Amino acid sequence: LGGSTPRNERTQTQDGSSRPGVIIQEVLLTNSTLAILPAEEKKVSLQFDLHRVRLESVGVGVPMKYDAELTNAKPPGEIVSQGNFGPWVGSEPGATTLDGKYVFDKADLGVFSGIAGILHSEGQFTGSLDSISVRGQASVPDFRLTMAGNPVPLSTRFEVLVDGTNGNTILRPVVGTLGKTTFTTSGGIIKHERDAARTVSLDVSMPKGNLQDLLRLAMKGPSFMEGVISLKTKIDIPPLTGRVREKLLLDGEFQLSQGRFLRSSIQDQIDMLSRRGQGQPKNEDIDEVVHEMRGAFRLNNEMMTFKSLSFAVPGAAVDLAGGYDLNADVLDFHGTLKLQAKVSQTMTGWKRVALKPVDPFFSKEGAGTFLRIKVVGTASEPKFGLDRGKKPQEEKKTEQESAVDSRRQEKNNGNETGRHRVAQ
Repeated sequence: LGGSTPRNERTQTQDGSSRPGVIIQEVLLTNSTLAILPAEEKKVSLQFDLHRVRLESVGVGVPMKYDAELTNAKPPGEIVSQGNFGPWVGSEPGATTLDGKYVFDKADLGVFSGIAGILHSEGQFTGSLDSISVRGQASVPDFRLTMAGNPVPLSTRFEVLVDGTNGNTILRPVVGTLGKTTFTTSGGIIKHERDAARTVSLDVSMPKGNLQDLLRLAMKGPSFMEGVISLKTKIDIPPLTGRVREKLLLDGEFQLSQGRFLRSSIQDQIDMLSRRGQGQPKNEDIDEVVHEMRGAFRLNNEMMTFKSLSFAVPGAAVDLAGGYDLNADVLDFHGTLKLQAKVSQTMTGWKRVALKPVDPFFSKEGAGTFLRIKVVGTASEPKFGLDRGKKPQEEKKTEQESAVDSRRQEKNNGNETGRHRVAQ
């Protein structure tokens, strides 16, 4: 620690106040620890290991230079940074200026619930404490969701606006690449007054993504489908108690083109649907057909609801509406199947002749064959069939659906309790 004290001299600070003219020329910290105590006693303090921090001042009223090497608290990783800080504005600390550059290496994302991987990031920052503009890039070669465990490389180029006084962050479109898929994200991570946690609110746009990248990240085992996907969705995570999956809110739409199932047993069924839909059930040249899919979805309380969900192959089109309960693993979709061919043309042999008289009864709404269908069961064992009942909203609930509603109501009650605790 070095400094000088001009005799009988007082200096004016940036906020206009007067203080003794003491200049601290250098501050050097080595092998020290900085602990930030939490506002709540039950929480653990954040501990930063300061390997080396050097502050250098050239005079009163001018920025202080610094360079630092430290271990970050959360996520743990090594930070090297250099830049300028100040002069300090005592009357309004948020107006204190700063700038510099950083390298953040070997950051372990496994400390956060639901994700894992080792992050490397570097960039530059400038602004004031209450408005820091940060530009940089980050990469996680082994990024993964813990529920699936499949690593997919993730990299981003970002520009964010950070309020250093409270940690609120605004994402100015962040451009990311997941595997071979490029996407953009904008929005904010904000802590509102009286909330115990931050609210995440993001808009994600993926104009032309590789479906396998998303499936590999989200599901265990190999991908079961390939295709090109476009996606737009809002992502909200409110500041409630519970797991992210329980709090996650989605509202968006998607479109899949050039889709093809990679499991032969499923693709064979799709090929046969196309053959029958085109009235050529024996035509083996109709093979490895690609499909298109699109839909509008919402996720709330672990219930994925589809306002519309359509699926089409040459000769056939399916239009559905319904939902999937992620927690109970229950499918409940109802809709229509339209075939280009008449019902007799979907058959072979004597059935092709025998069914000709009933063709007019199944031709409807411009389709050669029009059927009402349903998809129920579970995601691993879906059950397809004709829907002979009333419209979905008029149907009586099955015992299974009633049980699902009961579990969902219990969860809602739990979330309301969480909201009450947060509000307190």
